[in-house]
Amino acid sequence: MSGPNMILQSLAGLPAFLVYFCTALFAVTAYLFIYTRVTPYNEFQLIRDNHPSAAIALGLSLLGFTLPLVSAIAHSANVLDCLIWALVALIVQVIVYYLVRIPVPDLAQRIVAGELASAIWLGLASLSAGALNAASMII
Repeated sequence: MSGPNMILQSLAGLPAFLVYFCTALFAVTAYLFIYTRVTPYNEFQLIRDNHPSAAIALGLSLLGFTLPLVSAIAHSANVLDCLIWALVALIVQVIVYYLVRIPVPDLAQRIVAGELASAIWLGLASLSAGALNAASMII
């Protein structure tokens, strides 16, 4: 096979890549928009104000969302299927946010105050739930 044909064959998957990549970017943007509305503090403002607690909590929750999103992209039958599983991942992350507040009822205030332990607790619980969510997605 000659060079130009090999290149064209390699690029044959580019349209599917672009569709799924753009779908993932949309899902991540939607996740950040919704998740930051669920929490009673403004994560992005706290991050701009150099609060590591907000960055840790939000960053790890984002990883907790993207792990199942990656699984959905790899295993879904089509883009709609992928978006449905992304919605499931979003719902799981919101539920986790409320569950981790049970043992630490003032979690939000602690994160706003810059307490790293609370941020790490929320973030790692979110990441753990995301890993379990991704592994459970038998599509």
